[in-house]
Amino acid sequence: MTTTLAHLYLKSELPMTVTSTPDPHLLAFHQRLPGYAPTPLVRAPHLAAALGVREAWVKNEANRLGLPAYKILGASWAVYRELETRYGPFTPWTTLSDLAAQLTPHLPLTLVTATDGNHGRAVARTARWLGLAAHILVPDDMVAARIQAIEAEGARADVIPGTYDEAVAAAARLADERHLVISDTAWDGYTRVPGWVVEGYSTIFQEIDQQLADLGGQQPDVVAAQMGVGSLAMAVVTHYRAPGRQTRVVGVEPTHAACVLRSLQAGALTEVPGPHASIMAGLNCGNTSPLAWPSLQGGLSASVAISDAQAETAMRLLAMDGVVSGESGAAGAGGLLALVSSEGAGCARTRLGLTPDSTVLVISTEGATDPDAYARIVNGADLA
Repeated sequence: MTTTLAHLYLKSELPMTVTSTPDPHLLAFHQRLPGYAPTPLVRAPHLAAALGVREAWVKNEANRLGLPAYKILGASWAVYRELETRYGPFTPWTTLSDLAAQLTPHLPLTLVTATDGNHGRAVARTARWLGLAAHILVPDDMVAARIQAIEAEGARADVIPGTYDEAVAAAARLADERHLVISDTAWDGYTRVPGWVVEGYSTIFQEIDQQLADLGGQQPDVVAAQMGVGSLAMAVVTHYRAPGRQTRVVGVEPTHAACVLRSLQAGALTEVPGPHASIMAGLNCGNTSPLAWPSLQGGLSASVAISDAQAETAMRLLAMDGVVSGESGAAGAGGLLALVSSEGAGCARTRLGLTPDSTVLVISTEGATDPDAYARIVNGADLA
């Protein structure tokens, strides 16, 4: 399936350089969480061949701190920083039990968020670690497996009629002294917590830098980043558009929820009304986070919207490279594949500096979070 120019945005000039330094305590914080280990960085020769590049790397987030997605990095850090801001400073602690004990005088507390799946489960897991309650709001198209996973964390999960964006609005209305909203998207007057979510994701890129050094790999020429509200893509831009880096960043969205792409084309934040019915459930967002927007507008080299069929193709290709990647997880790879087969493929390669000697990086942001769908899409296909 060819990607049309209507589903593609290419920046005509070099993207901006970003100057930002992550909190020096961030990695040490994540290292104290139960089961911390760097997730694998995998060579992907089948993906490289399909893209026509020398080397492709996949950061495989199928098992991050015992959860099947990367979101726990942002959720845990944001919860910690918000709790510290409200009730700290905390005395030195070693385990989460030590930290939870310092919160006892402030109980009961409930963490609240809206989610398309992975972020909500991550907030619920963080709440369970700290002895807090969790109330997770989900859109009405959420598959049962993802709701059940949230409830298995001990959280209350309520289905909100409508889209993810309507669930976000409903979560915001619950905020009070006993209900802390931990959202990964921002709105007017609410940017502090989403900023910490984005910062939390930078652990991924600190790990990648070290892994590439250990494996003798080159820094990537092009990185693909999935975009729902844009928080992960903001983290990618912040890291890879830092001074001294020449990496290009490509943002990827579903065709029917391409709010960043439409905003880039319009030159201003633009809503894509629902319903958003893509199988890439974690990316079914109609509004770009206003916190992420300046970084995306200035730092993306390209933006592409892909179909469900293109995401499925990427899932099967990543499986050939040994990576179990769910529908949203494979979207980054799907976006790069769409770029090299688009009507503007030649122009895209030129603008991105993508050559047979290039190195690319994709982040497989989740594993098989809907196991039945994964089995149908991948295991039912001929991978030979």
